[in-house]
Amino acid sequence: MLPELGTFLRFQMQRHLQAALRRPSDIVGPLIFFLMVITLFPIGLGPDPKILASLAPGILWVVALLSSLVVSGRLFQADYEDGTLEQLALSPHPLAISAMVEVFCHWLLSGVLLALASPVFAALLSMPSQAIPVLMASLILGTLCLSLIGAVAASLTVALRRGGVLLSLLSIPLTVPVLIFGTAAVREAALGYDPSSWLALLGALAAGGCILAPLAIAAGLRISLEA
Repeated sequence: MLPELGTFLRFQMQRHLQAALRRPSDIVGPLIFFLMVITLFPIGLGPDPKILASLAPGILWVVALLSSLVVSGRLFQADYEDGTLEQLALSPHPLAISAMVEVFCHWLLSGVLLALASPVFAALLSMPSQAIPVLMASLILGTLCLSLIGAVAASLTVALRRGGVLLSLLSIPLTVPVLIFGTAAVREAALGYDPSSWLALLGALAAGGCILAPLAIAAGLRISLEA
């Protein structure tokens, strides 16, 4: 059973990664959106580095949250439209594991990529250099939380033609703790304090989400398939 499950998971990961690479706009799009929004703040707030640096943690995290919402709506959509999702639901392998593979691939190509590109965005907002490693770490943990939350909402709205607004209404209240912890960690690092407690909270949210979210996602997908 375990070798079969391992083969199945490798096939699913390859399938999702190859599908994403065939649509490079889905990977580059969130980064372009992030860059465009970030460049608007110096124009609107003025070029004063002190003002931009003081607001940078909140700005970067709010834009990261919005960027995550933009891409979360497409989770499970292709599999639902071509009938693959129904086949996965009938598969002997747990639907929760199958869905988690797709969420993990989505996080790798959006959240991790965004975290790796974040030093460039931080430099545009004059963020202190000592806060950049904490920004990257917080985004890696935080975007995993955001991907899991977005996946739960997407599982409930995948059968709706215009579920974007509903997805946002379901997701945004749940993302508030992630936004608070992530912003606080980066702000503490920028001020020269120890951000480890805030990063630990983000890590706890990510660990708890990895345990509970797959069950919620599987239940949401089954509800959507039966609707």
